[in-house]
Amino acid sequence: MSAVDPVFTLRDLETWSHPGTSLAVLGHPIKHSVSPPMHNAALAALGRTDWCYHRFDVHPDHLPGALELLHVKNFHGVNLTVPHKIIAFDRVAEIDPAARPVGAVNTLRWTPRGWLGFNTDGYGLAAAVRETLGRDLAGTHAILLGAGGAARGAAVECLGRGCASLWIANRTPENLKGLLTQLAPLAGSIPLRGFSPVAPPADLPSGALVINATSAGLRPDDPAPIDLTALPNVAAVFDMIYNPPRTPLLRQADFLGLPHANGLAMLVHQGAKSLEIWSGAPASSTAPTMLAAARAALGV
Repeated sequence: MSAVDPVFTLRDLETWSHPGTSLAVLGHPIKHSVSPPMHNAALAALGRTDWCYHRFDVHPDHLPGALELLHVKNFHGVNLTVPHKIIAFDRVAEIDPAARPVGAVNTLRWTPRGWLGFNTDGYGLAAAVRETLGRDLAGTHAILLGAGGAARGAAVECLGRGCASLWIANRTPENLKGLLTQLAPLAGSIPLRGFSPVAPPADLPSGALVINATSAGLRPDDPAPIDLTALPNVAAVFDMIYNPPRTPLLRQADFLGLPHANGLAMLVHQGAKSLEIWSGAPASSTAPTMLAAARAALGV
């Protein structure tokens, strides 16, 4: 964190008087977020010299008040990280139709009557998988690891883009059943199945794309969320985690000679889509600048 990229708090927001157009990312904790350098680099490249993207550490209990104050202070846009994405869903004035099935928002745009909520995570996933692995979600057999908020967003995107089938692995049967029930109306004729990652079924499709939407891999001693050798002829592996850049799952994929990628490109593309919502600049044009800035911030 540099002196020009501080972490602000709710107290700072109460006395906010910065000139120009303000954008923000809210999280708890937030100090390790690379979103500010990523967005500010893109804004500089666009010539938006009076725009600035800030980071705020906001406890989940204080999120409703923070959103009200951000609106009063005329912040043009806001990004939200876990756990704020779900909390904010019922606390904004309007939800973009595409975000409704996800049940979470990560991007807010100021309107006179309140915040308009979007979710750009699905776009980020699809763009990242295409860019890093050369695959489209459409027509792909997908094996999704996890049943939390990130997994729900990924599942909605896979189904919305017409994947060939969607298999969801989760260790907690109750959470898995709940997610499958929520997704069933969206699946239509697309096969939708669940299973335990410790006992993969024999009828899993061959040549599937494996997507990790769990937190397994964030800590050095985390086990991989699944044993890739228990899956038939995996085509590629995508891990949403980007820091650390090589999780146990990706190390196994590398050992097995499988195409694989971490979540940095997903972070970049969802951020570029947020900036498009706020500024009108096409996400495809700002993504390269954002990626370079994110790599520099992470030292990779």
